[in-house]
Amino acid sequence: MSEGRSGRLLDLSAHAPPVPPAARLCPAVLDLSGLPGADPPGPRPLRGPLELYLAQVGAQDERALERARELLDAEERARAAAFRHDRDRDAYVVAHAALRGVLSVLLGVRAQALPLARDPCAGCGGPHGRPTLRTPGVHFSLSHSGGLVMVALAPAPVGVDVEGLATVRTVLGAQSALHRAEAQELARLPEPERPAAFTRAWVRKEAYLKGLGTGLVRDPSLDYVGTGAAPRAPSPEWTLRDVLVPTGYAAAVALRAP
Repeated sequence: MSEGRSGRLLDLSAHAPPVPPAARLCPAVLDLSGLPGADPPGPRPLRGPLELYLAQVGAQDERALERARELLDAEERARAAAFRHDRDRDAYVVAHAALRGVLSVLLGVRAQALPLARDPCAGCGGPHGRPTLRTPGVHFSLSHSGGLVMVALAPAPVGVDVEGLATVRTVLGAQSALHRAEAQELARLPEPERPAAFTRAWVRKEAYLKGLGTGLVRDPSLDYVGTGAAPRAPSPEWTLRDVLVPTGYAAAVALRAP
């Protein structure tokens, strides 16, 4: 992943276990203080089939958080203000500012004026489905969990998901979300290894379902993505890859062939 004008690359190797270079994708880490607040440079073309960004909520100082809040539209600011806890409010602000910031630079449009829309809901058909751009040729996906935010940009449908490591209770209570083969894989593992394996499978499923545009309206147990070190794409039209993130989290990205 090359360095973007809206972010800078940082080495995450100190925060995550060593992995073979090609095993996981490495995102560009965003410095929110460098995101455009007024007229951005651009537009610019997408850099290849996928651009992947990571923002760490706790790494943002008060100045960066204030700049991030300035990128939000009125509805997002109202939603942010409704959070009771500062950590949840900050995570929401960083997530939506990161998305608006990278899209702003890509499209050459002010962050507050991006042509965002909503697809129809995959479940009920209502106007509250996944967010999209009215601009053709650019797809995006946003995910945040705990202190991490991930944004994916692509010329084809894309989905990204990041999650904190599942607890033992979560693993026990979510067996029905696994494909039968995944449940069998999990059962063969020593108990201490199951939370990490479950989380790997879950982020892969979420990324794929986000890319499809269905989210959890589609039963996640229908699709086999694997619990092991290498993900399995559930469809030949899709590529599924794990993403390098700090210890305590797992992440994955799914990209449909153009």
